[in-house]
Amino acid sequence: PRPRGRSRKELREKGPPRVLEPLKDVVLIEGSAAKLTCRISAFPDPFIRWSKDGKELRDGPKYRYVFEDPDVVALVVRDGELADLGQYSINVTNPFGQCSDSARILVEVPAKIQKGPDNTKARKGTTVTLTAEIMGEPPPDVGWTKDGEDIEEDDRVFFEIGTTTTTLTIRRATPQDSGKYEVYVENSLGMDQSFARVDVA
Repeated sequence: PRPRGRSRKELREKGPPRVLEPLKDVVLIEGSAAKLTCRISAFPDPFIRWSKDGKELRDGPKYRYVFEDPDVVALVVRDGELADLGQYSINVTNPFGQCSDSARILVEVPAKIQKGPDNTKARKGTTVTLTAEIMGEPPPDVGWTKDGEDIEEDDRVFFEIGTTTTTLTIRRATPQDSGKYEVYVENSLGMDQSFARVDVA
């Protein structure tokens, strides 16, 4: 009789796990999902652990551990948000040893004004400040207009742009500074704007 064929599984080499195709950096757009995929050789019985910035990630609604075929493992990150930015690592262990690999998830967020400036009443000669809370990745371009015209900055009227806020300052306010002020933000994924009324008397 013919000798019994050995299963493909038995023919696979036993040994410490190896990374065959490394993880690649991926871009995650806010609100969508991203997948990190890695091809490994890990026979027998690989134990897979994913972590972000050194902290282990549990398989659940936010992070899914995916096994696509005997050699391909993936991590799906759902409901993308800015907090998902970071370094992700896979660690594979079996009875013969371990291996690991890592890549970054870069997050892109459309430019947004989280909170617009407040309508402001001020007395002549005082300093008026309008502040808006902004976000976006890549960091958005920011501009201010008054009654539809770009504001020409000088040492009396100027604006500052921080990482999460932008502030327009009007020093020694005059009645001519009264009007409708608009702040706008824009990046490659979108734009947003917000208005406030300033009255100086």
